[in-house]
Amino acid sequence: MRSGVVYTETVIYSAAEAFASEVPFQTAIVTLDETTATPGRLTCRITGDRVAIGDRVVEVETRDGVPFFRKAL
Repeated sequence: MRSGVVYTETVIYSAAEAFASEVPFQTAIVTLDETTATPGRLTCRITGDRVAIGDRVVEVETRDGVPFFRKAL
């Protein structure tokens, strides 16, 4: 699985109808580690504890093409 560092984050309180039942939820842009097959930045959803800029995160799953990351232990 991919890992990286949170570049920026936000909490969504008002979402499109397709996601309205999931609010509030956190999204982030993650700077992927250089060891990742495709280094760069990736927009993702955050699951579990809230993350902050600079936190290390790891990918835990992909749902409908959306990567979900959580704070690294």
